[in-house]
This record gives sequence, structure tokens and C-alpha cells, in this order.
Amino acid sequence: MSSHAWTALRGTRAAQGKIRVLVVDDSVVIRHLVMHALRDEPDIEVVGAEADGAAALARIGEVHPDVITLDIEMPVMDGLTALRQIRKLHPRVRTIMFSTLTTRGASSTFEALALGADDYVAKASNAGSLDQSLASLRGELVPKIRQFFATARVPAPPTPSLPPKPALAAPSSRMGRRSAPFRILGIGVSTGGPQALAELIPQLPASLRVPVLVVQHMPPMFTRLLAERLDSLSPLRVVEAGDGMEIRPGTVYVAPGDYHLRLRRSGSSLLAALDQGPQENSCRPAVDVLFRSLAESVGKDVLSVVLTGMGFDGLRGTQALKDAGGQSLVQDRASSVVWGMPGAVAEAGLADGVFPLAALAGEIARLAGV
Repeated sequence: MSSHAWTALRGTRAAQGKIRVLVVDDSVVIRHLVMHALRDEPDIEVVGAEADGAAALARIGEVHPDVITLDIEMPVMDGLTALRQIRKLHPRVRTIMFSTLTTRGASSTFEALALGADDYVAKASNAGSLDQSLASLRGELVPKIRQFFATARVPAPPTPSLPPKPALAAPSSRMGRRSAPFRILGIGVSTGGPQALAELIPQLPASLRVPVLVVQHMPPMFTRLLAERLDSLSPLRVVEAGDGMEIRPGTVYVAPGDYHLRLRRSGSSLLAALDQGPQENSCRPAVDVLFRSLAESVGKDVLSVVLTGMGFDGLRGTQALKDAGGQSLVQDRASSVVWGMPGAVAEAGLADGVFPLAALAGEIARLAGV
């Protein structure tokens, strides 16, 4: 089947609301658990189950899945090897990795995300009943399958201060050069984030003499690995933020998993402040928390960027930044894995520019005057 025919076939399925899923795991228990978790979903169909990557690759041409759930450690062909082949041979098939939240599991899953996996879920633990395991898996996996094929964004709760939604302008046409460069850059991202950040952050020039604060929806361990990888790729220094750490120009600070990242003033310095306050938008760290903190501590001299991600975290925070006089960019739909978060900001009329991922670093540098 040609790539054009494959794309058309998947588009037809999405329009019909039936998402075809291939389950790949060497554990019989996990395969049956996933199939059981998905079987009662009216818009999802499990079209096959395989025990290793080689069998899965052979099956793709037969069952034409839209999504593959993929274990990492398997005999014959492991998940990372299979993922490389899937990305090469079937680039439009979405892949969701099954991860164990251990140091080794986190490292392997992060490698998978860097190789192009679209998302991941935690493997069910042995604790609790079968019903509890099923409920937990269903609650995490089903939304992540659906996110790739959503035809409409889930609306945010009413926010009276949001302006009317104007028609979106062509990229960069709504932004002029500032009279003074922004003093701090805030970035929010979720699904597809490791890939998006690995493209964006290394493209930021070493001459970008502003701090960069990043919230990526990830659990502990993953955010440290993310910071380390970005640091190895980038001219800017990249670190996982620590409580009380001074925020310095030319450094990228990644919010650690399970901690909100805020800023606090200490004399003339800005310091990172971490806390485990309530989740916002079902997230910790949350983009809204960071953006509100930037609005309060820095105000008009902030540029915010919202990248690919499910949901609408970042919408209210962007509103706070705009109210304080800041500016906002978002990633466009075509280059996003999921256009939920950036789409929410754009559709609310809060984006000063909507750009392909590949063009964002250049626009950030232009606005910074470098």
C-alpha cells in the first residue's frame, strides 16, 4: 500500500471514529490486560496482539493499526529496535510505549521518546486488584490513544477575561520588534515534548542572554534525563531546576517531575522555587503555575511559548502573562503531535504568532534582538 493510500485509509478511520490498536508485549498478562481495558470503548478496536517487535512489524501491513502500544523489553526484537523500524517504515502510525517507572525503565522510555515514540504509559503494578489495575490502565491509556485523533479541542472552563477569538494571522505578521528585548522565556509542552524540545532548544543561539524556564509534563527521573539530553545537544546550558537555584541568563531550567516551578525574588536576583502544591489541569508541574509566576515576578518582559500537548494547560497562565503585557507564541497544528495546548491559546486569541516548530527558534532570537 502506498503512503498516500495509507494516509487516506487512516483519515477515513479517524472520520468514522474507529481507532485501530495493535498491542505488543511479551507478557500474556499485560496483553490481555490492555485488550480488556480497551474492549468496551466504542471508538477503539484492538486489531491484534503480538509478543515481540518482529511479529508486530510483520503484522502492521495486515491489520493497518492507527496506534501501537509497545513494550520495551521483549525477546526476538525489543521495543526500541521495533520503534526505529516503525518510524522508518510506517511514520504515521502512533506509538505509545509501556514503561516501568524505575531508573532503568525511565531511561529506556526516554530513549524511545527521543527516537520518536509519541507517548508512554506506566505499566500496571502488581499491587491492588485486577479491577483496580484495569481502571488505572484504562484511565491513562484511553485518553492517550484518543488524543491523536481528536477532531475538536476540549473547551476550557469559561474565563470571562479571555478576549474574542480573532482570525489567526500568518506566522510572524502580528509581532513587531520590541523596543527592548524580553528578559525571560517560558516554555510549556506535553505530548511530543521531548522531540519538540530537542529540535527547539539546540536551535536557540548561545547569544540568547535570557533565562529559559521549561515545564514538560513528565514524572520524576524523566525530567532529569530530559535536561541531560538537551544539555548535550545545546549551546545553552540546560539543568533540572532545584529549589533556591539562581535563575541566570543563558541557562535553560527544566521543572522537575512532580514539582511546580515558580520564581521568587531575593533582592535583585530571581530564584527557582519548587513546591508540591495541588495539581493544576491534572498536572504537576503545570504550565499555568509557571506562567502565572512569571507574570507576577517579571510581568511585561516575558515571552511565553506553548508547544505540542494534550489539554489546555498554559491557557490561563498565558492570559495572566498577556494581562501583564507579555507576548506569546505557539506551535502550529501541522508540526504538533497534539494541538491541544497550543490550539487552546491560539483559539482564545492570545497568540501573537503561530509558527511551525522549525521556525520558532528564529522568531525567539529575532524578538530577543540577537
